[in-house]
Amino acid sequence: MLVRLLYASRALDTSPSAIEAILAQSRQYNPTSGITGILCYGGGIFLQAIEGGRMAISDLYGHIQRDVRHKDVVLLQYEEISERRFSGWTMGQVNILKLNQSILLKYSEKPELDPYSASGKVSFALLEELMATASIIGRS
Repeated sequence: MLVRLLYASRALDTSPSAIEAILAQSRQYNPTSGITGILCYGGGIFLQAIEGGRMAISDLYGHIQRDVRHKDVVLLQYEEISERRFSGWTMGQVNILKLNQSILLKYSEKPELDPYSASGKVSFALLEELMATASIIGRS
């Protein structure tokens, strides 16, 4: 059974090396667990969609909740899916610094990443638009 989980969290360490370490760990772990996804980071906030088998996603989300690099971990959406949206990606990354601010403003009150004030449906729509506008800087 395939599922997709969308969550938000805040980074405790916002340095570029800390964010890159999280991405590197995802890209190393996810393929062996059959997990694909996309990570959006900006202003100290992560918005991530992960998909794969129910147990693998449950285990990974539990790990994220206990990870000392994250705080304020909030589940935004969880659903059973018939197919993956990110099947070719171990962990794509959105470069929020090079993003057209009007895309963010389309989905929130201010032109900034704030999934804490939006529904899971709206947050996922933002990720979909970021993919459609080629705002992704890494697929591996």
